[in-house]
Amino acid sequence: MHGFPKRRILTQDESNIQLSEQDGIRALHLGNSMVQSAMRLAAPNDLELIYTRCMMGFMLFHPNPENILMIGLGGGSLAKFVYHRLPRTKTTVIEINPQIVAMARNYFFVPDDDERLQVIIAEGEGYVASHPASADVLMIDGFDDGCQVSSLCSQDFYNRARETLKKKGVLVVNLLSRDKGLQEYLRRIENSFDGHVIVMTAEARGNLIAFAFKQNPAKPAWEELTERAKKLETEFALPFQEYVKKLRRGKIV
Repeated sequence: MHGFPKRRILTQDESNIQLSEQDGIRALHLGNSMVQSAMRLAAPNDLELIYTRCMMGFMLFHPNPENILMIGLGGGSLAKFVYHRLPRTKTTVIEINPQIVAMARNYFFVPDDDERLQVIIAEGEGYVASHPASADVLMIDGFDDGCQVSSLCSQDFYNRARETLKKKGVLVVNLLSRDKGLQEYLRRIENSFDGHVIVMTAEARGNLIAFAFKQNPAKPAWEELTERAKKLETEFALPFQEYVKKLRRGKIV
């Protein structure tokens, strides 16, 4: 989620899902003025919001995932980026709201299902619980009216999330730094992942991205990560070297 200025409302349905456009950027709003997803019309498959770019920081640790599981579709920015930029990766997206799926496909150019992308209308907690050892990367971006969805931040959910990951899997969670429950969520993630957690601040007083590892990734070899970041930055045009710096500065839970 992200702040957004005054905008032109294109559409709003009965469940208070709004679609807006301003300065060539189309945005999806859920329940309040906050932006859940955004897309630059001139570059629809790029990552417009900073927090979505930061969530791709998992590639520093797991650069070639076979299977990514995403909880929460929104406008589909991350799903599209992975689909178009990681052709060997299969992505499964779980979204509870069919109206959001329709919006994403009608207005945000999310591709139809095929052998590499599947969007399933289901409850995220239940899907995670019933699919152990199925994902290399599990990405959680679930909000309801500006707050974490309670079923997606419980201790039991994070325990289940760990079991959903394969042996070297990575959990990626989008959190809000101003959320009064933030420290409790981080403690739960730490409990579930035996303390193998590192965080990255996407923006001051904005989004905080937590990375949790099923296996202890060992103490980061920062020089090695920096070299990997240079290669990733060249290939994907995302500031991976800055992500390494942020991770070094970030609090290790």
